[in-house]
Amino acid sequence: MTLPSAYAASEMPAASHGIAMHGDLKYPPDFTHFDYSNPEAPKGGDVRLSGFGTFDSFNPFIIKGTEASGIGMIYDSLTEKSQDEPFSEYGRLAKAIYLPEDRSWIEFELQDNARFSDGEPVQADDVIYTFKLLREQGAPFYRAYYAGISDIKALSPTRVRFEFGETDNKELPLIVGEVPILPKHYWENRDFTKPSLDIPIGSGPYVVESFDAGRSVTYKRNPDYWGQDLPVNHGRFNFDRITYDYYRDTTVALEAFKAGEYDFRQEYTSKDWATGYTGAPFDDGRIIKKSVHNENPAGMQAFIMNTRRPMFSNTRVREALAYAFDFEWTNQNLFYSAYTRSNSFFSNSEMAATALPTPEELEILEPIRDQVPPQVFTEVYKAPSTNGDGQIRGQLRTALRLLKEAGWELDNGVLKNKQGDTFDFEILLVQKGFERVVAPMIRNLERMGITARIRIVDVSQYINRLRQFDFDMIVSGFGQSNSPGNEQREYWHSSTADQVGSRNYIGIKNPAIDYLVEQIIQAPDREQLVLRCRALDRVLQWNHYVIPQYHLSAYRIAYWDKFAMPERSPLYDLGFDTWWIKP
Repeated sequence: MTLPSAYAASEMPAASHGIAMHGDLKYPPDFTHFDYSNPEAPKGGDVRLSGFGTFDSFNPFIIKGTEASGIGMIYDSLTEKSQDEPFSEYGRLAKAIYLPEDRSWIEFELQDNARFSDGEPVQADDVIYTFKLLREQGAPFYRAYYAGISDIKALSPTRVRFEFGETDNKELPLIVGEVPILPKHYWENRDFTKPSLDIPIGSGPYVVESFDAGRSVTYKRNPDYWGQDLPVNHGRFNFDRITYDYYRDTTVALEAFKAGEYDFRQEYTSKDWATGYTGAPFDDGRIIKKSVHNENPAGMQAFIMNTRRPMFSNTRVREALAYAFDFEWTNQNLFYSAYTRSNSFFSNSEMAATALPTPEELEILEPIRDQVPPQVFTEVYKAPSTNGDGQIRGQLRTALRLLKEAGWELDNGVLKNKQGDTFDFEILLVQKGFERVVAPMIRNLERMGITARIRIVDVSQYINRLRQFDFDMIVSGFGQSNSPGNEQREYWHSSTADQVGSRNYIGIKNPAIDYLVEQIIQAPDREQLVLRCRALDRVLQWNHYVIPQYHLSAYRIAYWDKFAMPERSPLYDLGFDTWWIKP
């Protein structure tokens, strides 16, 4: 192998078994398994899970079609993320990693025995082909997320090198390692841009065994899986078969679970959690119900306004609408007081802006002082709150005052602007169960002279409308990790506002936010990352882009008493892939 010209042999970085975003790796080179897995876990058994809606594709990498649940299990990536560290990765397809101190490039030496499910070896050409395919023909996300890669080349059949034009992006070497590697020999003569139910080839622990289009899909554990003895895989992927059965109604899905039609369920609806998990299987212990605390950042779930619509382009209007959502009443009367109000885009984490900015944070904000709301520097954001009795006249008066400042006034009970346009919009939903959350807010909006309507569509239509930004308001969220980075561009950056398929649902085009996103991506250490995330949080909060909803720092799970699991759970994941069937 020829060493890169910029590095003499003495300067070549030493091979490593893993890489960390900030700080040291938890696991040493000779580690045998993650602490949250059990290397003695028995293999075997069949598991049934539920899917929602339908599916029409086994290609999760494009914006067309609806992917099948679980399809990611057929793929391997260069590295595997540790779920008990903020952001560290260890070799999976890669047996050795070479990363210089300045992180201007990274090299991966592939495992000698790495194989696709058809027996073909995984080679450097497959890695290069994967990134070329995803960036040129995949969802727009890939072009934006990996824009900092300036070159990819094979140094040998099993060694690949990535060079980075964005040398300040410290996260890029890690996120390169997370990409599922695709087989060149399978895809080079196929149309990657079209959804398909042709069973694809991967190198992961499972293969697609069978499917009934739109109704169910079954994955079989590959008995010849090349990577089953890797330290990152020991004690994981223990089920012989995993089947996803699809349901189009969440109520029907819950009843099917209680009838034993599938084995494990994670609950997202507080009413169902409080009232629906009852009956003989729970009383006699055949079904186990429990909450599992986690330390994951909760991000932001919210009513999201599409600022591409003229009615939502004014900050005062967006601020006013937040007074129509009475969280306290909703939490008491609909959610059994299960939730905590979200005020931050980084809820449940140290990155949330919950106090006035420190001097160190002010240094980050000072260059954009004239481009952000003044409250960023002087107030701590808190979403509008009530005493929960449903009497919100004061809230409505505040809202109407803000709307008047924005040019909207009540005219015989109807809110109109100076041109005589009425204020009406549509709230797009995919789950019928969310109607009960939205309906009280709609009644409050009516008292402000605003007409809001609910439209419920099926999963496929919902996904397509989101990709095209064809909505006024939605209920959705922006998930966060313990190490925010490139994905912030996908959420908030001007470059993604008009990019079909991006997660910039709001349509933000704000130079101050662009600046802060780049600051996060270029953060030199953990301390600066936290400070820069708090700065971004404040600017997002005070622009009132969303109506914050709520969060929960626990997984609500129920399962038939057929499973066993490790004594220790991962900090940042449920760890279902470490469970096994009781003998």
